[in-house]
Amino acid sequence: MPKVFAAAQLDCKNDLTSGAKSYDPLTFRVTFKFMNTRAEKPQRNSMAKVSRRDAIKTLGAAALTTGLPLAGVAAQEHATAPPARTPSAGSGAAPGAAAGSPPTTYLFFNSEEAAFIEAAVARLIPADEQWGGAIEAGVPNYIDKQLGGAWGAGERLYRSGPWQPGTPSQGYQLPFTPAELFKKAIGAINKEFAASGTPFAKMSPDQQDGYLRKLEAGGKDLDGVPSEVFFAHLWGSTLEGFFADPVYGGNRDMISWRMIGFPGAYASYYDLVDQHGIKIDRAPMSLAQDAHGHVHPNPNLPADLPPNNQ
Repeated sequence: MPKVFAAAQLDCKNDLTSGAKSYDPLTFRVTFKFMNTRAEKPQRNSMAKVSRRDAIKTLGAAALTTGLPLAGVAAQEHATAPPARTPSAGSGAAPGAAAGSPPTTYLFFNSEEAAFIEAAVARLIPADEQWGGAIEAGVPNYIDKQLGGAWGAGERLYRSGPWQPGTPSQGYQLPFTPAELFKKAIGAINKEFAASGTPFAKMSPDQQDGYLRKLEAGGKDLDGVPSEVFFAHLWGSTLEGFFADPVYGGNRDMISWRMIGFPGAYASYYDLVDQHGIKIDRAPMSLAQDAHGHVHPNPNLPADLPPNNQ
Protein backbone atom coordinates (compact mmCIF):
# COMPACT_ATOMS: atom_id res chain seq x y z
CA MET A 1 0.00 0.00 0.00
CA PRO A 2 1.24 3.53 -0.69
CA LYS A 3 2.55 5.63 2.17
CA VAL A 4 3.55 9.27 2.58
CA PHE A 5 5.69 11.07 5.10
CA ALA A 6 5.70 14.54 3.53
CA ALA A 7 2.13 15.21 4.66
CA ALA A 8 2.82 15.00 8.38
CA GLN A 9 5.56 13.83 10.65
CA LEU A 10 4.25 10.70 12.36
CA ASP A 11 5.37 9.42 15.72
CA CYS A 12 7.15 6.43 14.19
CA LYS A 13 10.43 5.23 12.74
CA ASN A 14 9.09 3.67 9.55
CA ASP A 15 5.82 3.04 7.77
CA LEU A 16 3.50 0.07 8.21
CA THR A 17 5.44 -2.11 5.78
CA SER A 18 8.59 -1.84 7.87
CA GLY A 19 9.65 -3.95 10.79
CA ALA A 20 9.44 -1.04 13.24
CA LYS A 21 6.25 -1.13 15.28
CA SER A 22 6.52 2.18 17.12
CA TYR A 23 3.60 3.52 15.06
CA ASP A 24 0.18 2.59 16.36
CA PRO A 25 -2.72 4.13 14.41
CA LEU A 26 -5.07 3.30 17.26
CA THR A 27 -3.04 5.51 19.63
CA PHE A 28 -2.10 8.09 17.06
CA ARG A 29 0.24 10.98 17.80
CA VAL A 30 1.07 13.56 15.18
CA THR A 31 2.53 17.02 14.92
CA PHE A 32 1.02 19.18 12.20
CA LYS A 33 4.29 20.38 10.76
CA PHE A 34 4.54 20.07 7.02
CA MET A 35 8.10 19.38 6.07
CA ASN A 36 10.52 17.92 3.61
CA THR A 37 11.22 14.30 4.56
CA ARG A 38 14.92 15.15 4.65
CA ALA A 39 14.36 17.79 7.32
CA GLU A 40 15.29 17.11 10.90
CA LYS A 41 12.58 15.23 12.77
CA PRO A 42 10.98 17.04 15.70
CA GLN A 43 11.60 15.71 19.17
CA ARG A 44 8.96 13.33 20.40
CA ASN A 45 8.25 15.42 23.47
CA SER A 46 7.01 18.15 21.13
CA MET A 47 4.18 15.93 19.93
CA ALA A 48 0.80 16.27 21.52
CA LYS A 49 -2.14 13.92 21.32
CA VAL A 50 -4.80 15.17 18.95
CA SER A 51 -8.27 14.01 18.16
CA ARG A 52 -8.67 11.30 15.58
CA ARG A 53 -10.95 13.53 13.49
CA ASP A 54 -8.44 16.42 13.43
CA ALA A 55 -5.74 13.96 12.39
CA ILE A 56 -7.87 12.63 9.54
CA LYS A 57 -8.75 16.11 8.33
CA THR A 58 -5.18 17.38 8.40
CA LEU A 59 -3.64 14.34 6.73
CA GLY A 60 -6.42 14.13 4.16
CA ALA A 61 -6.16 17.78 3.21
CA ALA A 62 -2.38 17.63 2.95
CA ALA A 63 -2.29 14.48 0.87
CA LEU A 64 -5.10 15.42 -1.49
CA THR A 65 -3.97 18.98 -2.17
CA THR A 66 -0.37 17.88 -2.80
CA GLY A 67 -1.32 14.84 -4.84
CA LEU A 68 0.34 12.51 -2.34
CA PRO A 69 -1.02 9.18 -1.07
CA LEU A 70 -2.21 8.94 2.49
CA ALA A 71 -0.59 7.66 5.66
CA GLY A 72 -1.97 6.89 9.14
CA VAL A 73 -5.09 8.06 10.92
CA ALA A 74 -6.20 7.26 14.43
CA ALA A 75 -9.27 5.55 15.79
CA GLN A 76 -11.63 7.84 17.66
CA GLU A 77 -11.90 7.95 21.42
CA HIS A 78 -14.13 5.15 22.70
CA ALA A 79 -16.57 7.54 24.31
CA THR A 80 -17.80 8.88 20.97
CA ALA A 81 -17.42 5.73 18.89
CA PRO A 82 -20.55 4.06 17.50
CA PRO A 83 -21.12 0.33 17.91
CA ALA A 84 -19.74 -2.01 15.29
CA ARG A 85 -21.97 -2.75 12.30
CA THR A 86 -22.43 -6.16 10.77
CA PRO A 87 -24.29 -7.54 7.76
CA SER A 88 -27.25 -9.81 8.35
CA ALA A 89 -26.61 -13.53 8.10
CA GLY A 90 -27.01 -14.94 4.63
CA SER A 91 -27.42 -11.52 3.06
CA GLY A 92 -25.24 -9.95 0.42
CA ALA A 93 -26.13 -6.48 1.69
CA ALA A 94 -24.89 -4.57 4.70
CA PRO A 95 -27.79 -3.32 6.84
CA GLY A 96 -25.23 -1.64 9.09
CA ALA A 97 -24.69 1.09 6.49
CA ALA A 98 -25.71 4.59 7.45
CA ALA A 99 -29.40 5.38 7.33
CA GLY A 100 -30.39 6.73 3.94
CA SER A 101 -27.31 5.36 2.17
CA PRO A 102 -27.54 2.44 -0.25
CA PRO A 103 -26.62 -1.00 1.12
CA THR A 104 -23.49 -2.73 -0.06
CA THR A 105 -23.97 -5.72 -2.35
CA TYR A 106 -20.87 -7.81 -1.82
CA LEU A 107 -19.29 -9.49 -4.83
CA PHE A 108 -16.03 -10.68 -3.27
CA PHE A 109 -16.71 -11.12 0.45
CA ASN A 110 -19.13 -13.66 1.87
CA SER A 111 -21.32 -12.62 4.78
CA GLU A 112 -18.83 -13.68 7.48
CA GLU A 113 -15.94 -11.91 5.77
CA ALA A 114 -18.07 -8.80 5.24
CA ALA A 115 -19.00 -8.78 8.93
CA PHE A 116 -15.32 -8.67 9.90
CA ILE A 117 -14.45 -6.00 7.34
CA GLU A 118 -17.32 -3.75 8.41
CA ALA A 119 -16.50 -4.10 12.09
CA ALA A 120 -12.78 -3.53 11.51
CA VAL A 121 -13.04 -0.43 9.33
CA ALA A 122 -15.68 0.98 11.68
CA ARG A 123 -13.01 0.95 14.39
CA LEU A 124 -10.23 2.28 12.17
CA ILE A 125 -12.26 5.29 11.01
CA PRO A 126 -15.39 5.51 13.18
CA ALA A 127 -18.09 8.12 12.85
CA ASP A 128 -18.38 10.98 15.30
CA GLU A 129 -21.10 13.45 16.17
CA GLN A 130 -20.37 15.60 13.11
CA TRP A 131 -19.11 13.35 10.33
CA GLY A 132 -19.58 9.78 9.20
CA GLY A 133 -16.76 7.27 9.24
CA ALA A 134 -15.65 4.37 7.07
CA ILE A 135 -19.06 2.69 7.06
CA GLU A 136 -20.91 5.82 6.03
CA ALA A 137 -18.31 6.49 3.33
CA GLY A 138 -18.83 3.05 1.81
CA VAL A 139 -15.30 1.81 2.56
CA PRO A 140 -16.38 -1.87 2.72
CA ASN A 141 -17.85 -1.49 -0.78
CA TYR A 142 -14.59 0.00 -2.04
CA ILE A 143 -12.51 -2.84 -0.59
CA ASP A 144 -14.93 -5.47 -1.89
CA LYS A 145 -14.93 -4.14 -5.45
CA GLN A 146 -11.17 -3.61 -5.58
CA LEU A 147 -10.47 -7.12 -4.35
CA GLY A 148 -12.93 -8.50 -6.88
CA GLY A 149 -11.26 -6.64 -9.74
CA ALA A 150 -7.87 -6.30 -11.39
CA TRP A 151 -6.07 -5.05 -8.29
CA GLY A 152 -7.29 -7.99 -6.24
CA ALA A 153 -6.08 -10.38 -8.94
CA GLY A 154 -2.57 -8.93 -8.73
CA GLU A 155 -2.76 -7.03 -12.02
CA ARG A 156 0.56 -5.28 -11.49
CA LEU A 157 2.31 -7.62 -9.08
CA TYR A 158 5.44 -9.59 -9.85
CA ARG A 159 4.32 -13.23 -9.54
CA SER A 160 7.27 -15.35 -10.64
CA GLY A 161 9.19 -15.80 -7.38
CA PRO A 162 11.41 -16.83 -5.74
CA TRP A 163 9.43 -16.21 -2.56
CA GLN A 164 11.86 -15.42 0.21
CA PRO A 165 11.66 -13.14 3.24
CA GLY A 166 12.89 -9.67 2.34
CA THR A 167 14.03 -6.60 4.20
CA PRO A 168 11.52 -3.84 5.06
CA SER A 169 12.90 -1.68 2.24
CA GLN A 170 12.10 -4.37 -0.32
CA GLY A 171 8.36 -4.10 0.24
CA TYR A 172 5.79 -6.83 -0.25
CA GLN A 173 7.41 -10.27 -0.68
CA LEU A 174 4.54 -12.77 -0.38
CA PRO A 175 3.27 -14.98 -3.23
CA PHE A 176 -0.36 -14.02 -2.62
CA THR A 177 -2.45 -11.62 -4.67
CA PRO A 178 -4.37 -9.04 -2.59
CA ALA A 179 -7.51 -11.17 -3.01
CA GLU A 180 -5.73 -14.28 -1.75
CA LEU A 181 -4.15 -12.38 1.11
CA PHE A 182 -7.49 -11.03 2.37
CA LYS A 183 -9.24 -14.39 1.96
CA LYS A 184 -6.56 -16.28 3.87
CA ALA A 185 -6.14 -13.75 6.66
CA ILE A 186 -9.83 -13.10 7.29
CA GLY A 187 -10.55 -16.82 7.10
CA ALA A 188 -7.94 -17.50 9.77
CA ILE A 189 -9.28 -14.69 11.95
CA ASN A 190 -12.88 -15.87 11.68
CA LYS A 191 -11.81 -19.44 12.41
CA GLU A 192 -10.03 -18.25 15.53
CA PHE A 193 -13.09 -16.40 16.79
CA ALA A 194 -15.43 -19.26 15.87
CA ALA A 195 -13.48 -21.41 18.30
CA SER A 196 -13.94 -18.81 21.05
CA GLY A 197 -17.66 -18.48 20.39
CA THR A 198 -17.70 -14.69 19.89
CA PRO A 199 -17.08 -13.30 16.37
CA PHE A 200 -15.02 -10.15 15.98
CA ALA A 201 -18.10 -8.16 14.93
CA LYS A 202 -19.83 -8.97 18.23
CA MET A 203 -16.96 -7.90 20.45
CA SER A 204 -16.93 -4.60 22.33
CA PRO A 205 -15.12 -1.64 20.74
CA ASP A 206 -12.31 -1.95 23.31
CA GLN A 207 -11.87 -5.63 22.51
CA GLN A 208 -11.89 -4.93 18.78
CA ASP A 209 -9.26 -2.23 19.17
CA GLY A 210 -7.11 -4.54 21.25
CA TYR A 211 -7.26 -7.27 18.63
CA LEU A 212 -6.43 -4.85 15.81
CA ARG A 213 -3.41 -3.67 17.79
CA LYS A 214 -2.25 -7.25 18.10
CA LEU A 215 -2.55 -7.71 14.35
CA GLU A 216 -0.53 -4.59 13.75
CA ALA A 217 2.13 -5.59 16.26
CA GLY A 218 2.84 -8.71 14.22
CA GLY A 219 4.04 -12.14 15.23
CA LYS A 220 0.74 -13.81 14.37
CA ASP A 221 0.38 -16.21 11.45
CA LEU A 222 -2.89 -15.95 9.53
CA ASP A 223 -2.77 -19.01 7.27
CA GLY A 224 0.59 -18.01 5.86
CA VAL A 225 0.00 -14.25 6.02
CA PRO A 226 1.92 -12.33 8.72
CA SER A 227 -0.64 -10.36 10.72
CA GLU A 228 1.26 -7.09 10.33
CA VAL A 229 1.20 -7.47 6.54
CA PHE A 230 -2.54 -8.09 6.55
CA PHE A 231 -3.09 -5.12 8.86
CA ALA A 232 -1.05 -2.88 6.56
CA HIS A 233 -3.23 -3.88 3.60
CA LEU A 234 -6.44 -3.46 5.58
CA TRP A 235 -5.32 -0.08 6.89
CA GLY A 236 -4.22 1.21 3.50
CA SER A 237 -7.39 0.01 1.80
CA THR A 238 -9.50 1.67 4.47
CA LEU A 239 -7.78 5.00 3.93
CA GLU A 240 -8.05 4.69 0.17
CA GLY A 241 -11.75 3.90 0.35
CA PHE A 242 -12.35 6.88 2.62
CA PHE A 243 -10.40 9.49 0.66
CA ALA A 244 -10.31 8.28 -2.96
CA ASP A 245 -12.55 9.60 -5.70
CA PRO A 246 -16.06 8.09 -5.45
CA VAL A 247 -15.59 6.62 -8.93
CA TYR A 248 -13.73 3.76 -7.25
CA GLY A 249 -16.64 2.76 -5.02
CA GLY A 250 -15.87 4.54 -1.73
CA ASN A 251 -16.02 8.07 -0.32
CA ARG A 252 -19.80 7.99 -0.66
CA ASP A 253 -21.34 11.44 -1.14
CA MET A 254 -17.75 12.74 -1.09
CA ILE A 255 -18.03 12.76 2.69
CA SER A 256 -14.29 12.96 3.37
CA TRP A 257 -13.77 15.69 0.78
CA ARG A 258 -16.55 17.75 2.32
CA MET A 259 -15.04 17.17 5.74
CA ILE A 260 -11.60 18.52 4.79
CA GLY A 261 -12.78 21.09 2.22
CA PHE A 262 -11.22 19.42 -0.82
CA PRO A 263 -12.90 20.59 -4.07
CA GLY A 264 -12.23 17.41 -6.02
CA ALA A 265 -11.84 17.02 -9.77
CA TYR A 266 -12.68 20.42 -11.23
CA ALA A 267 -11.27 20.55 -14.76
CA SER A 268 -10.39 24.23 -14.76
CA TYR A 269 -9.74 27.10 -12.39
CA TYR A 270 -9.14 29.57 -15.21
CA ASP A 271 -11.50 32.15 -13.72
CA LEU A 272 -9.59 32.09 -10.42
CA VAL A 273 -5.99 31.87 -11.60
CA ASP A 274 -5.28 35.57 -11.00
CA GLN A 275 -6.97 35.68 -7.60
CA HIS A 276 -4.76 35.07 -4.60
CA GLY A 277 -5.49 34.34 -0.96
CA ILE A 278 -9.15 33.54 -1.51
CA LYS A 279 -11.06 30.58 -0.11
CA ILE A 280 -12.29 28.05 -2.65
CA ASP A 281 -15.75 27.44 -1.30
CA ARG A 282 -17.59 25.12 -3.65
CA ALA A 283 -19.10 21.67 -3.48
CA PRO A 284 -16.63 18.89 -4.35
CA MET A 285 -16.81 17.23 -7.76
CA SER A 286 -16.04 13.61 -8.63
CA LEU A 287 -14.38 12.26 -11.76
CA ALA A 288 -17.54 10.19 -12.17
CA GLN A 289 -19.95 13.13 -11.88
CA ASP A 290 -22.25 14.02 -14.76
CA ALA A 291 -23.72 17.39 -15.72
CA HIS A 292 -26.63 16.81 -13.35
CA GLY A 293 -24.41 16.17 -10.35
CA HIS A 294 -24.97 12.41 -10.26
CA VAL A 295 -21.95 10.21 -9.50
CA HIS A 296 -21.58 6.99 -11.48
CA PRO A 297 -19.02 4.73 -9.75
CA ASN A 298 -16.86 2.46 -11.89
CA PRO A 299 -14.57 0.49 -9.55
CA ASN A 300 -13.21 -1.56 -12.47
CA LEU A 301 -11.26 1.30 -14.04
CA PRO A 302 -7.90 -0.21 -15.10
CA ALA A 303 -4.76 0.73 -13.24
CA ASP A 304 -3.12 1.70 -16.52
CA LEU A 305 -4.20 2.07 -20.13
CA PRO A 306 -2.78 0.25 -23.17
CA PRO A 307 -0.35 2.22 -25.39
CA ASN A 308 -2.09 4.92 -27.40
CA ASN A 309 -5.35 4.00 -25.61
CA GLN A 310 -5.83 1.06 -27.96
